[in-house]
Amino acid sequence: MFAYEKPDNLVSSFEATRRIHPDNDFIGAKDASGTYRYKTYRELGERVDSLRAGLAGLGVVPGDTVGIIANNRTDWFVAAMATYGRRAAFVPMYESELEKLWHYIIKDSKVKVLIVSTRAIQEIVSPFLITVETLERVFVIDDVDSPDSLAELEKQGALTPVEPLTPDPVEVASIVYTSGTTGDPKGVMLTHGNITSNARAGWRLYPFLGPDSASISILPWAHSYGLTAELFCFMQFGGRIGIMQSVNTLAADIGAVRPTIIIGVPRVFNKIYEGLIRAMDEKGGLAKKLFYWGIENGIKCRTLKDAGKSPLLCAANHKLADAIVFSKIRKKFGGNIQACLTASAAIKPEVIEFFLALGIPLYEAYGLTETSPALTMNAPGAYRIGTVGRAIEFVELAIDRSVIEDETEDGEILAFGPNVMKGYLGKPTDTAKVVTPDGWVRTGDRGYLDKDGYLTITGRIKEQYKLVNGKYVFPASLEEAITHNPYIANAFVYGTGQNYNVALIVPDFEALAPLAIKKNISTEPAEMIKHEAITAFLLRQIKKSLEGEFGHYEIPRKILLSPEPFTVENGVLTQTLKTKRRIILERYGDALMSLYGE
Repeated sequence: MFAYEKPDNLVSSFEATRRIHPDNDFIGAKDASGTYRYKTYRELGERVDSLRAGLAGLGVVPGDTVGIIANNRTDWFVAAMATYGRRAAFVPMYESELEKLWHYIIKDSKVKVLIVSTRAIQEIVSPFLITVETLERVFVIDDVDSPDSLAELEKQGALTPVEPLTPDPVEVASIVYTSGTTGDPKGVMLTHGNITSNARAGWRLYPFLGPDSASISILPWAHSYGLTAELFCFMQFGGRIGIMQSVNTLAADIGAVRPTIIIGVPRVFNKIYEGLIRAMDEKGGLAKKLFYWGIENGIKCRTLKDAGKSPLLCAANHKLADAIVFSKIRKKFGGNIQACLTASAAIKPEVIEFFLALGIPLYEAYGLTETSPALTMNAPGAYRIGTVGRAIEFVELAIDRSVIEDETEDGEILAFGPNVMKGYLGKPTDTAKVVTPDGWVRTGDRGYLDKDGYLTITGRIKEQYKLVNGKYVFPASLEEAITHNPYIANAFVYGTGQNYNVALIVPDFEALAPLAIKKNISTEPAEMIKHEAITAFLLRQIKKSLEGEFGHYEIPRKILLSPEPFTVENGVLTQTLKTKRRIILERYGDALMSLYGE
Protein backbone atom coordinates (compact mmCIF):
# COMPACT_ATOMS: atom_id res chain seq x y z
CA MET A 1 0.00 0.00 0.00
CA PHE A 2 1.17 3.52 -0.82
CA ALA A 3 1.60 6.24 1.77
CA TYR A 4 -0.75 8.72 0.10
CA GLU A 5 -0.04 12.42 0.60
CA LYS A 6 -2.79 14.43 2.32
CA PRO A 7 -5.43 15.25 1.33
CA ASP A 8 -5.73 11.64 0.24
CA ASN A 9 -9.44 11.67 -0.55
CA LEU A 10 -11.74 13.87 -2.62
CA VAL A 11 -13.95 14.86 0.32
CA SER A 12 -11.07 16.37 2.29
CA SER A 13 -9.68 17.96 -0.89
CA PHE A 14 -12.93 19.80 -1.58
CA GLU A 15 -13.49 20.76 2.05
CA ALA A 16 -10.03 22.34 2.15
CA THR A 17 -10.60 24.37 -1.02
CA ARG A 18 -14.07 25.61 -0.08
CA ARG A 19 -12.57 26.79 3.23
CA ILE A 20 -9.59 28.58 1.61
CA HIS A 21 -11.31 29.93 -1.54
CA PRO A 22 -15.04 30.13 -0.66
CA ASP A 23 -15.85 33.03 -2.96
CA ASN A 24 -13.88 31.89 -6.00
CA ASP A 25 -15.97 31.02 -9.03
CA PHE A 26 -15.82 27.29 -9.64
CA ILE A 27 -18.16 25.88 -12.34
CA GLY A 28 -20.14 27.89 -14.86
CA ALA A 29 -22.19 27.55 -18.02
CA LYS A 30 -24.01 29.79 -20.45
CA ASP A 31 -27.43 31.06 -19.44
CA ALA A 32 -30.30 31.78 -21.82
CA SER A 33 -28.73 35.10 -22.82
CA GLY A 34 -25.45 33.42 -23.78
CA THR A 35 -23.55 34.80 -20.77
CA TYR A 36 -21.41 32.55 -18.57
CA ARG A 37 -22.76 32.34 -15.02
CA TYR A 38 -20.64 30.71 -12.32
CA LYS A 39 -21.30 29.14 -8.94
CA THR A 40 -18.70 29.67 -6.24
CA TYR A 41 -17.07 27.03 -4.09
CA ARG A 42 -19.24 28.22 -1.19
CA GLU A 43 -22.47 27.93 -3.19
CA LEU A 44 -21.67 24.49 -4.54
CA GLY A 45 -20.49 23.39 -1.10
CA GLU A 46 -23.86 24.29 0.39
CA ARG A 47 -25.60 22.21 -2.27
CA VAL A 48 -23.23 19.31 -1.61
CA ASP A 49 -24.12 19.49 2.09
CA SER A 50 -27.83 19.37 1.33
CA LEU A 51 -27.65 16.55 -1.19
CA ARG A 52 -25.35 14.50 1.03
CA ALA A 53 -27.99 14.70 3.76
CA GLY A 54 -30.68 13.85 1.20
CA LEU A 55 -28.77 10.70 0.20
CA ALA A 56 -28.35 9.81 3.86
CA GLY A 57 -32.12 10.09 4.26
CA LEU A 58 -32.52 7.61 1.40
CA GLY A 59 -30.34 5.13 3.25
CA VAL A 60 -27.17 5.56 1.17
CA VAL A 61 -24.38 4.13 3.31
CA PRO A 62 -20.68 3.30 2.81
CA GLY A 63 -20.25 0.76 0.04
CA ASP A 64 -23.43 1.75 -1.82
CA THR A 65 -23.43 3.07 -5.39
CA VAL A 66 -24.99 6.24 -6.80
CA GLY A 67 -25.24 6.67 -10.59
CA ILE A 68 -25.72 9.67 -12.85
CA ILE A 69 -26.70 10.06 -16.51
CA ALA A 70 -25.82 13.64 -17.37
CA ASN A 71 -23.37 15.78 -19.27
CA ASN A 72 -20.97 18.13 -17.49
CA ARG A 73 -22.86 20.57 -15.25
CA THR A 74 -22.81 21.90 -11.70
CA ASP A 75 -25.32 19.24 -10.63
CA TRP A 76 -22.88 16.54 -11.80
CA PHE A 77 -20.22 17.82 -9.42
CA VAL A 78 -22.69 18.24 -6.56
CA ALA A 79 -23.94 14.67 -6.99
CA ALA A 80 -20.40 13.29 -7.08
CA MET A 81 -19.22 15.09 -3.95
CA ALA A 82 -22.40 14.28 -2.03
CA THR A 83 -21.89 10.61 -2.90
CA TYR A 84 -18.24 10.65 -1.80
CA GLY A 85 -19.31 12.29 1.45
CA ARG A 86 -21.38 9.18 2.18
CA ARG A 87 -18.34 6.96 1.39
CA ALA A 88 -20.35 5.58 -1.53
CA ALA A 89 -19.11 5.00 -5.09
CA PHE A 90 -20.15 7.29 -7.94
CA VAL A 91 -20.91 5.85 -11.40
CA PRO A 92 -21.05 8.39 -14.25
CA MET A 93 -22.76 7.61 -17.57
CA TYR A 94 -23.09 9.58 -20.80
CA GLU A 95 -26.35 11.11 -21.98
CA SER A 96 -25.61 10.05 -25.57
CA GLU A 97 -25.50 6.35 -24.82
CA LEU A 98 -27.58 3.31 -25.73
CA GLU A 99 -30.36 2.34 -23.33
CA LYS A 100 -29.03 -1.22 -23.12
CA LEU A 101 -25.65 0.10 -22.01
CA TRP A 102 -27.22 2.23 -19.27
CA HIS A 103 -29.06 -0.88 -18.09
CA TYR A 104 -25.90 -2.96 -18.16
CA ILE A 105 -23.87 -0.43 -16.16
CA ILE A 106 -26.60 0.26 -13.58
CA LYS A 107 -27.09 -3.46 -13.01
CA ASP A 108 -23.39 -4.34 -13.07
CA SER A 109 -22.46 -1.63 -10.56
CA LYS A 110 -25.54 -2.24 -8.37
CA VAL A 111 -26.70 1.37 -8.43
CA LYS A 112 -29.02 2.19 -5.53
CA VAL A 113 -29.92 5.80 -6.39
CA LEU A 114 -29.88 7.13 -9.96
CA ILE A 115 -29.81 10.80 -10.98
CA VAL A 116 -30.67 11.74 -14.59
CA SER A 117 -30.56 15.06 -16.41
CA THR A 118 -33.94 15.13 -18.15
CA ARG A 119 -37.48 13.86 -17.82
CA ALA A 120 -37.09 12.07 -21.17
CA ILE A 121 -34.18 10.01 -19.81
CA GLN A 122 -36.10 9.37 -16.60
CA GLU A 123 -38.97 7.87 -18.61
CA ILE A 124 -36.52 5.57 -20.40
CA VAL A 125 -34.83 4.32 -17.23
CA SER A 126 -37.92 4.08 -14.98
CA PRO A 127 -38.52 0.42 -15.98
CA PHE A 128 -35.08 -0.33 -14.55
CA LEU A 129 -36.67 0.04 -11.11
CA ILE A 130 -38.25 -3.34 -11.84
CA THR A 131 -35.46 -5.01 -13.81
CA VAL A 132 -32.52 -3.91 -11.63
CA GLU A 133 -32.87 -5.39 -8.16
CA THR A 134 -30.66 -2.84 -6.35
CA LEU A 135 -32.19 0.32 -7.92
CA GLU A 136 -34.54 2.05 -5.47
CA ARG A 137 -35.03 5.65 -6.66
CA VAL A 138 -34.57 7.80 -9.78
CA PHE A 139 -34.30 11.60 -9.53
CA VAL A 140 -34.37 14.14 -12.37
CA ILE A 141 -32.33 17.35 -12.52
CA ASP A 142 -34.12 19.61 -15.03
CA ASP A 143 -37.72 19.16 -13.83
CA VAL A 144 -37.14 21.13 -10.61
CA ASP A 145 -40.82 21.32 -9.57
CA SER A 146 -41.51 17.60 -9.52
CA PRO A 147 -41.48 15.63 -6.23
CA ASP A 148 -38.77 13.33 -7.63
CA SER A 149 -36.45 16.18 -8.62
CA LEU A 150 -32.88 16.56 -7.44
CA ALA A 151 -33.84 20.00 -6.13
CA GLU A 152 -36.51 18.44 -3.88
CA LEU A 153 -34.04 15.86 -2.57
CA GLU A 154 -31.63 18.68 -1.70
CA LYS A 155 -34.44 20.63 -0.06
CA GLN A 156 -35.33 17.67 2.15
CA GLY A 157 -31.68 17.09 2.98
CA ALA A 158 -31.20 20.70 4.09
CA LEU A 159 -33.77 20.06 6.88
CA THR A 160 -31.66 17.29 8.42
CA PRO A 161 -27.96 18.06 7.81
CA VAL A 162 -25.28 15.40 8.30
CA GLU A 163 -21.50 15.76 8.46
CA PRO A 164 -19.43 14.31 5.61
CA LEU A 165 -17.85 10.95 6.15
CA THR A 166 -14.12 10.82 5.36
CA PRO A 167 -13.19 8.03 2.95
CA ASP A 168 -10.00 6.04 3.28
CA PRO A 169 -7.67 6.55 0.26
CA VAL A 170 -8.08 2.90 -0.77
CA GLU A 171 -11.90 3.14 -0.89
CA VAL A 172 -13.54 3.31 -4.32
CA ALA A 173 -14.52 6.84 -5.33
CA SER A 174 -15.73 6.36 -8.91
CA ILE A 175 -16.46 3.38 -11.12
CA VAL A 176 -15.61 4.55 -14.64
CA TYR A 177 -16.71 2.21 -17.38
CA THR A 178 -14.37 1.57 -20.28
CA SER A 179 -15.59 2.40 -23.75
CA GLY A 180 -16.26 -1.18 -24.76
CA THR A 181 -14.29 -1.20 -28.03
CA THR A 182 -14.16 -4.98 -27.61
CA GLY A 183 -17.00 -6.76 -25.78
CA ASP A 184 -18.90 -5.45 -22.77
CA PRO A 185 -17.50 -2.42 -20.93
CA LYS A 186 -15.68 -3.05 -17.67
CA GLY A 187 -16.13 -0.99 -14.51
CA VAL A 188 -12.76 0.47 -13.55
CA MET A 189 -12.67 1.01 -9.78
CA LEU A 190 -10.71 4.19 -9.08
CA THR A 191 -10.01 4.96 -5.44
CA HIS A 192 -9.78 8.30 -3.69
CA GLY A 193 -6.03 7.87 -3.43
CA ASN A 194 -5.77 7.02 -7.13
CA ILE A 195 -7.48 10.24 -8.19
CA THR A 196 -6.04 12.67 -5.64
CA SER A 197 -2.46 11.51 -6.22
CA ASN A 198 -2.88 11.74 -10.00
CA ALA A 199 -4.49 15.18 -9.90
CA ARG A 200 -1.75 16.47 -7.59
CA ALA A 201 1.04 15.08 -9.79
CA GLY A 202 -0.42 16.82 -12.84
CA TRP A 203 -0.75 20.12 -10.99
CA ARG A 204 2.89 20.03 -9.93
CA LEU A 205 4.00 19.78 -13.56
CA TYR A 206 2.02 22.95 -14.39
CA PRO A 207 2.94 25.25 -11.48
CA PHE A 208 1.39 28.33 -13.07
CA LEU A 209 -2.05 26.87 -12.28
CA GLY A 210 -3.65 28.47 -9.24
CA PRO A 211 -6.75 30.20 -7.85
CA ASP A 212 -6.88 32.63 -10.78
CA SER A 213 -6.66 29.92 -13.44
CA ALA A 214 -9.49 28.96 -15.78
CA SER A 215 -10.31 25.98 -18.00
CA ILE A 216 -12.78 25.51 -20.84
CA SER A 217 -14.49 22.19 -20.18
CA ILE A 218 -14.45 20.12 -23.38
CA LEU A 219 -13.85 16.61 -22.06
CA PRO A 220 -16.66 14.61 -20.42
CA TRP A 221 -16.23 14.17 -16.67
CA ALA A 222 -17.71 10.70 -17.13
CA HIS A 223 -14.26 9.73 -18.45
CA SER A 224 -11.16 9.61 -16.25
CA TYR A 225 -9.25 12.16 -18.37
CA GLY A 226 -11.77 14.96 -17.84
CA LEU A 227 -12.53 13.77 -14.31
CA THR A 228 -8.96 13.94 -13.00
CA ALA A 229 -7.04 16.26 -15.33
CA GLU A 230 -9.67 18.98 -15.20
CA LEU A 231 -12.43 18.72 -12.60
CA PHE A 232 -10.52 17.40 -9.60
CA CYS A 233 -7.22 18.99 -10.58
CA PHE A 234 -8.84 22.44 -10.63
CA MET A 235 -10.77 21.69 -7.44
CA GLN A 236 -7.44 21.37 -5.60
CA PHE A 237 -6.41 24.99 -6.03
CA GLY A 238 -9.67 26.90 -6.39
CA GLY A 239 -9.63 27.30 -10.17
CA ARG A 240 -12.54 28.14 -12.44
CA ILE A 241 -14.14 25.87 -15.11
CA GLY A 242 -16.45 27.13 -17.86
CA ILE A 243 -18.39 24.36 -19.61
CA MET A 244 -18.50 24.65 -23.40
CA GLN A 245 -22.00 24.88 -24.83
CA SER A 246 -21.25 22.66 -27.84
CA VAL A 247 -18.50 21.76 -30.27
CA ASN A 248 -20.02 24.21 -32.75
CA THR A 249 -19.72 27.12 -30.28
CA LEU A 250 -16.29 26.15 -28.95
CA ALA A 251 -14.41 29.08 -30.52
CA ALA A 252 -16.82 31.62 -29.02
CA ASP A 253 -16.88 29.76 -25.69
CA ILE A 254 -13.09 29.88 -25.45
CA GLY A 255 -13.20 33.62 -26.05
CA ALA A 256 -15.77 34.05 -23.29
CA VAL A 257 -14.14 31.77 -20.69
CA ARG A 258 -10.61 33.09 -21.43
CA PRO A 259 -8.94 29.87 -20.26
CA THR A 260 -5.45 29.57 -18.80
CA ILE A 261 -5.23 26.03 -20.15
CA ILE A 262 -7.15 23.98 -22.71
CA ILE A 263 -7.33 20.27 -21.97
CA GLY A 264 -8.48 18.24 -24.96
CA VAL A 265 -7.88 15.46 -27.45
CA PRO A 266 -5.99 15.65 -30.78
CA ARG A 267 -9.17 16.19 -32.80
CA VAL A 268 -9.76 19.49 -31.01
CA PHE A 269 -6.27 20.80 -31.72
CA ASN A 270 -6.19 19.38 -35.26
CA LYS A 271 -9.40 21.27 -36.05
CA ILE A 272 -7.96 24.49 -34.65
CA TYR A 273 -4.76 23.95 -36.64
CA GLU A 274 -6.61 23.21 -39.89
CA GLY A 275 -9.01 26.11 -39.33
CA LEU A 276 -6.19 28.63 -38.87
CA ILE A 277 -4.32 27.32 -41.92
CA ARG A 278 -7.48 27.51 -44.03
CA ALA A 279 -8.31 31.02 -42.78
CA MET A 280 -4.83 32.34 -43.57
CA ASP A 281 -4.80 30.72 -47.00
CA GLU A 282 -8.14 32.34 -47.79
CA LYS A 283 -6.98 35.71 -46.45
CA GLY A 284 -3.83 35.67 -48.55
CA GLY A 285 -1.63 38.71 -49.07
CA LEU A 286 0.82 40.08 -46.53
CA ALA A 287 -1.00 38.54 -43.55
CA LYS A 288 -0.58 35.04 -45.01
CA LYS A 289 3.12 35.61 -45.77
CA LEU A 290 3.77 36.98 -42.27
CA PHE A 291 1.88 34.06 -40.73
CA TYR A 292 3.91 31.33 -42.45
CA TRP A 293 7.13 33.30 -42.08
CA GLY A 294 6.49 33.64 -38.37
CA ILE A 295 5.69 29.94 -37.94
CA GLU A 296 8.87 29.03 -39.80
CA ASN A 297 10.97 31.33 -37.63
CA GLY A 298 9.28 30.14 -34.46
CA ILE A 299 10.11 26.52 -35.23
CA LYS A 300 13.68 27.47 -36.18
CA CYS A 301 14.14 29.41 -32.92
CA ARG A 302 12.94 26.52 -30.80
CA THR A 303 15.18 24.07 -32.65
CA LEU A 304 18.25 26.29 -32.13
CA LYS A 305 17.45 26.80 -28.45
CA ASP A 306 17.07 23.08 -27.90
CA ALA A 307 20.52 22.64 -29.50
CA GLY A 308 21.99 25.19 -27.08
CA LYS A 309 22.48 27.88 -29.73
CA SER A 310 21.49 31.56 -29.69
CA PRO A 311 18.68 32.26 -32.20
CA LEU A 312 19.05 36.06 -32.40
CA LEU A 313 17.94 36.66 -36.01
CA CYS A 314 15.04 34.22 -36.10
CA ALA A 315 13.95 35.44 -32.65
CA ALA A 316 13.73 39.00 -33.97
CA ASN A 317 11.74 37.81 -37.01
CA HIS A 318 9.43 35.73 -34.85
CA LYS A 319 8.88 38.65 -32.49
CA LEU A 320 7.78 40.81 -35.43
CA ALA A 321 5.34 38.17 -36.71
CA ASP A 322 4.07 37.70 -33.16
CA ALA A 323 3.32 41.41 -32.74
CA ILE A 324 1.50 41.67 -36.08
CA VAL A 325 -0.26 38.30 -36.42
CA PHE A 326 0.13 35.78 -33.59
CA SER A 327 -0.89 38.11 -30.76
CA LYS A 328 -4.21 38.71 -32.55
CA ILE A 329 -4.77 34.95 -32.87
CA ARG A 330 -4.06 34.43 -29.16
CA LYS A 331 -6.50 37.21 -28.32
CA LYS A 332 -9.26 35.21 -30.05
CA PHE A 333 -8.46 32.41 -27.61
CA GLY A 334 -9.05 34.78 -24.70
CA GLY A 335 -5.48 36.02 -24.45
CA ASN A 336 -4.71 34.07 -21.26
CA ILE A 337 -3.59 30.64 -22.50
CA GLN A 338 -0.36 29.45 -20.95
CA ALA A 339 -0.57 25.84 -22.10
CA CYS A 340 -2.68 23.20 -23.82
CA LEU A 341 -2.70 19.50 -22.98
CA THR A 342 -3.59 16.70 -25.40
CA ALA A 343 -3.96 12.98 -24.75
CA SER A 344 -6.15 9.96 -25.63
CA ALA A 345 -4.64 9.53 -29.13
CA ALA A 346 -1.53 10.40 -31.11
CA ILE A 347 -0.99 13.89 -32.50
CA LYS A 348 1.39 14.83 -35.29
CA PRO A 349 4.57 16.61 -34.17
CA GLU A 350 4.01 19.34 -36.76
CA VAL A 351 0.79 20.37 -34.97
CA ILE A 352 2.70 20.72 -31.69
CA GLU A 353 5.43 22.70 -33.48
CA PHE A 354 2.75 24.97 -34.93
CA PHE A 355 1.13 25.72 -31.56
CA LEU A 356 4.49 26.36 -29.91
CA ALA A 357 5.38 28.85 -32.66
CA LEU A 358 2.02 30.60 -32.12
CA GLY A 359 2.92 31.13 -28.48
CA ILE A 360 0.30 28.60 -27.34
CA PRO A 361 2.39 25.70 -25.97
CA LEU A 362 0.79 22.31 -26.65
CA TYR A 363 2.00 19.34 -24.60
CA GLU A 364 1.26 15.67 -25.16
CA ALA A 365 0.45 13.23 -22.34
CA TYR A 366 -0.44 9.56 -22.02
CA GLY A 367 -2.49 7.39 -19.71
CA LEU A 368 -5.27 4.86 -19.27
CA THR A 369 -8.61 4.77 -17.51
CA GLU A 370 -7.01 2.03 -15.39
CA THR A 371 -4.33 4.48 -14.17
CA SER A 372 -6.65 7.35 -13.21
CA PRO A 373 -5.49 8.22 -16.02
CA ALA A 374 -2.09 9.96 -16.33
CA LEU A 375 1.16 8.01 -16.61
CA THR A 376 3.39 10.44 -18.50
CA MET A 377 3.29 14.12 -19.40
CA ASN A 378 5.24 16.68 -21.31
CA ALA A 379 5.18 19.98 -19.46
CA PRO A 380 6.74 23.47 -19.45
CA GLY A 381 10.51 23.13 -19.20
CA ALA A 382 10.42 19.35 -19.67
CA TYR A 383 9.08 18.27 -23.04
CA ARG A 384 10.27 16.38 -26.09
CA ILE A 385 8.20 16.62 -29.26
CA GLY A 386 7.25 13.22 -30.67
CA THR A 387 7.08 11.68 -27.19
CA VAL A 388 4.32 11.60 -24.58
CA GLY A 389 6.66 12.87 -21.89
CA ARG A 390 8.24 11.39 -18.79
CA ALA A 391 6.61 9.46 -15.97
CA ILE A 392 4.71 11.68 -13.55
CA GLU A 393 5.44 11.82 -9.83
CA PHE A 394 5.60 8.40 -8.09
CA VAL A 395 4.91 6.48 -11.33
CA GLU A 396 7.40 3.90 -12.61
CA LEU A 397 7.56 2.60 -16.19
CA ALA A 398 9.08 -0.54 -17.69
CA ILE A 399 9.16 -2.05 -21.19
CA ASP A 400 8.40 -5.75 -21.59
CA ARG A 401 10.09 -7.05 -24.74
CA SER A 402 8.96 -10.64 -24.18
CA VAL A 403 5.53 -10.10 -25.76
CA ILE A 404 6.91 -8.72 -29.05
CA GLU A 405 7.75 -11.05 -31.92
CA ASP A 406 9.48 -8.66 -34.33
CA GLU A 407 13.04 -7.29 -34.04
CA THR A 408 12.47 -3.80 -32.66
CA GLU A 409 13.55 -1.78 -29.65
CA ASP A 410 10.05 -1.37 -28.26
CA GLY A 411 7.82 -3.58 -26.15
CA GLU A 412 4.68 -3.50 -24.01
CA ILE A 413 4.55 -0.54 -21.65
CA LEU A 414 4.13 -1.50 -17.98
CA ALA A 415 3.33 0.96 -15.21
CA PHE A 416 3.35 0.99 -11.42
CA GLY A 417 2.20 3.71 -9.04
CA PRO A 418 -0.40 5.07 -6.61
CA ASN A 419 -2.76 5.72 -9.52
CA VAL A 420 -3.23 2.06 -10.52
CA MET A 421 -6.89 1.01 -10.27
CA LYS A 422 -8.26 -1.25 -7.58
CA GLY A 423 -9.45 -3.57 -10.35
CA TYR A 424 -12.37 -4.24 -12.68
CA LEU A 425 -15.64 -4.46 -10.76
CA GLY A 426 -16.73 -8.09 -10.38
CA LYS A 427 -14.16 -9.31 -12.92
CA PRO A 428 -11.17 -10.79 -11.07
CA THR A 429 -10.06 -12.81 -14.10
CA ASP A 430 -9.97 -9.72 -16.33
CA THR A 431 -8.18 -7.80 -13.57
CA ALA A 432 -5.53 -10.50 -13.31
CA LYS A 433 -4.87 -10.24 -17.05
CA VAL A 434 -4.07 -6.53 -16.71
CA VAL A 435 -2.64 -6.07 -13.21
CA THR A 436 0.25 -8.33 -12.21
CA PRO A 437 0.41 -9.87 -8.71
CA ASP A 438 2.95 -7.21 -7.68
CA GLY A 439 0.76 -4.33 -8.89
CA TRP A 440 2.11 -3.47 -12.36
CA VAL A 441 -0.39 -2.59 -15.10
CA ARG A 442 0.04 -4.11 -18.54
CA THR A 443 -1.09 -1.19 -20.73
CA GLY A 444 -1.49 -3.12 -23.99
CA ASP A 445 0.43 -0.31 -25.73
CA ARG A 446 3.79 -0.62 -27.44
CA GLY A 447 6.54 1.90 -26.86
CA TYR A 448 10.09 2.61 -25.76
CA LEU A 449 11.91 4.90 -23.33
CA ASP A 450 14.84 7.05 -24.43
CA LYS A 451 17.92 7.66 -22.30
CA ASP A 452 16.24 10.62 -20.57
CA GLY A 453 13.08 8.71 -19.70
CA TYR A 454 10.80 10.17 -22.40
CA LEU A 455 8.25 7.65 -23.66
CA THR A 456 7.39 7.14 -27.33
CA ILE A 457 4.22 5.21 -28.21
CA THR A 458 4.57 3.00 -31.27
CA GLY A 459 1.20 1.24 -31.41
CA ARG A 460 -1.49 -0.81 -29.75
CA ILE A 461 -0.57 -4.47 -29.32
CA LYS A 462 -4.12 -5.79 -29.77
CA GLU A 463 -4.67 -3.71 -32.91
CA GLN A 464 -1.43 -4.60 -34.68
CA TYR A 465 -1.59 -7.13 -37.48
CA LYS A 466 0.72 -8.82 -39.96
CA LEU A 467 0.69 -8.56 -43.72
CA VAL A 468 1.56 -11.61 -45.82
CA ASN A 469 5.12 -10.25 -46.16
CA GLY A 470 5.55 -10.63 -42.38
CA LYS A 471 5.60 -6.89 -41.73
CA TYR A 472 3.65 -5.55 -38.74
CA VAL A 473 1.17 -2.72 -39.19
CA PHE A 474 -0.13 -0.39 -36.47
CA PRO A 475 -3.32 1.02 -38.02
CA ALA A 476 -3.97 3.79 -35.47
CA SER A 477 -0.79 5.66 -36.46
CA LEU A 478 -1.70 5.44 -40.14
CA GLU A 479 -5.27 6.57 -39.51
CA GLU A 480 -4.14 9.58 -37.51
CA ALA A 481 -1.76 10.65 -40.29
CA ILE A 482 -4.43 10.15 -42.97
CA THR A 483 -7.08 12.19 -41.15
CA HIS A 484 -4.62 15.02 -40.78
CA ASN A 485 -5.16 15.63 -44.49
CA PRO A 486 -7.70 18.49 -44.92
CA TYR A 487 -9.76 16.49 -47.44
CA ILE A 488 -10.33 13.51 -45.12
CA ALA A 489 -12.56 13.42 -42.04
CA ASN A 490 -12.24 9.77 -40.90
CA ALA A 491 -10.10 6.78 -41.82
CA PHE A 492 -9.95 3.08 -41.00
CA VAL A 493 -7.01 0.98 -42.23
CA TYR A 494 -7.28 -2.78 -42.72
CA GLY A 495 -4.98 -5.52 -44.00
CA THR A 496 -4.88 -8.48 -41.62
CA GLY A 497 -3.24 -11.41 -43.41
CA GLN A 498 -3.37 -9.61 -46.76
CA ASN A 499 -0.72 -8.59 -49.29
CA TYR A 500 -1.37 -4.86 -48.72
CA ASN A 501 -3.50 -2.42 -46.79
CA VAL A 502 -6.83 -0.93 -47.84
CA ALA A 503 -8.79 1.83 -46.11
CA LEU A 504 -12.32 3.02 -45.43
CA ILE A 505 -12.39 6.79 -45.92
CA VAL A 506 -14.99 9.39 -44.98
CA PRO A 507 -14.13 12.51 -47.01
CA ASP A 508 -14.43 16.07 -45.78
CA PHE A 509 -17.18 16.89 -48.25
CA GLU A 510 -17.07 20.63 -47.61
CA ALA A 511 -13.36 20.75 -48.46
CA LEU A 512 -13.96 18.57 -51.56
CA ALA A 513 -16.87 20.66 -52.88
CA PRO A 514 -14.76 23.04 -55.05
CA LEU A 515 -13.11 20.06 -56.76
CA ALA A 516 -16.48 18.40 -57.35
CA ILE A 517 -17.94 21.59 -58.84
CA LYS A 518 -14.90 21.96 -61.11
CA LYS A 519 -15.47 18.43 -62.45
CA ASN A 520 -19.27 18.85 -62.75
CA ILE A 521 -19.87 16.36 -59.95
CA SER A 522 -22.76 16.73 -57.51
CA THR A 523 -21.70 17.98 -54.08
CA GLU A 524 -24.14 15.62 -52.40
CA PRO A 525 -21.98 13.19 -50.37
CA ALA A 526 -23.83 10.09 -51.54
CA GLU A 527 -23.24 11.11 -55.17
CA MET A 528 -19.72 12.43 -54.74
CA ILE A 529 -18.32 9.11 -53.46
CA LYS A 530 -19.48 7.29 -56.63
CA HIS A 531 -17.03 9.12 -58.87
CA GLU A 532 -13.66 7.64 -59.72
CA ALA A 533 -12.14 11.13 -59.96
CA ILE A 534 -12.90 11.74 -56.26
CA THR A 535 -11.55 8.33 -55.24
CA ALA A 536 -8.36 8.80 -57.26
CA PHE A 537 -7.83 12.30 -55.82
CA LEU A 538 -8.20 11.07 -52.24
CA LEU A 539 -5.88 8.12 -52.85
CA ARG A 540 -3.23 10.58 -54.06
CA GLN A 541 -3.83 12.69 -50.94
CA ILE A 542 -3.34 9.63 -48.72
CA LYS A 543 -0.06 8.75 -50.40
CA LYS A 544 1.04 12.37 -50.07
CA SER A 545 0.23 12.30 -46.33
CA LEU A 546 2.05 9.02 -45.65
CA GLU A 547 5.06 8.93 -47.96
CA GLY A 548 8.33 9.57 -46.17
CA GLU A 549 6.79 8.89 -42.76
CA PHE A 550 5.61 5.30 -43.27
CA GLY A 551 6.94 2.30 -45.15
CA HIS A 552 5.75 1.70 -48.71
CA TYR A 553 4.06 -1.53 -47.58
CA GLU A 554 1.94 0.40 -45.03
CA ILE A 555 0.35 2.86 -47.46
CA PRO A 556 -3.16 1.71 -48.50
CA ARG A 557 -3.34 0.79 -52.19
CA LYS A 558 -7.14 0.93 -52.48
CA ILE A 559 -9.85 2.82 -50.64
CA LEU A 560 -13.58 2.55 -50.02
CA LEU A 561 -15.50 5.81 -49.58
CA SER A 562 -18.41 6.27 -47.17
CA PRO A 563 -20.76 9.27 -46.82
CA GLU A 564 -21.44 8.50 -43.14
CA PRO A 565 -19.00 10.11 -40.67
CA PHE A 566 -17.64 8.26 -37.65
CA THR A 567 -19.64 9.50 -34.67
CA VAL A 568 -20.57 8.57 -31.13
CA GLU A 569 -24.23 8.60 -32.13
CA ASN A 570 -23.89 5.94 -34.85
CA GLY A 571 -21.80 3.75 -32.56
CA VAL A 572 -18.52 3.93 -34.50
CA LEU A 573 -16.71 6.13 -31.98
CA THR A 574 -16.40 5.74 -28.24
CA GLN A 575 -17.29 8.68 -26.01
CA THR A 576 -13.59 9.62 -26.03
CA LEU A 577 -13.57 9.53 -29.85
CA LYS A 578 -11.66 6.27 -30.27
CA THR A 579 -12.63 4.14 -33.27
CA LYS A 580 -14.52 0.93 -32.53
CA ARG A 581 -12.73 -1.37 -34.96
CA ARG A 582 -15.08 -4.25 -34.26
CA ILE A 583 -18.14 -2.20 -35.26
CA ILE A 584 -16.54 -0.93 -38.48
CA LEU A 585 -15.57 -4.45 -39.52
CA GLU A 586 -19.12 -5.64 -38.83
CA ARG A 587 -20.55 -2.92 -41.06
CA TYR A 588 -17.92 -2.55 -43.77
CA GLY A 589 -15.84 -5.75 -43.58
CA ASP A 590 -17.34 -7.39 -46.69
CA ALA A 591 -16.96 -4.22 -48.76
CA LEU A 592 -13.35 -3.80 -47.65
CA MET A 593 -12.57 -7.42 -48.48
CA SER A 594 -14.09 -6.94 -51.93
CA LEU A 595 -11.33 -4.41 -52.67
CA TYR A 596 -8.86 -7.29 -52.70
CA GLY A 597 -10.85 -9.09 -55.36
CA GLU A 598 -10.96 -6.14 -57.74
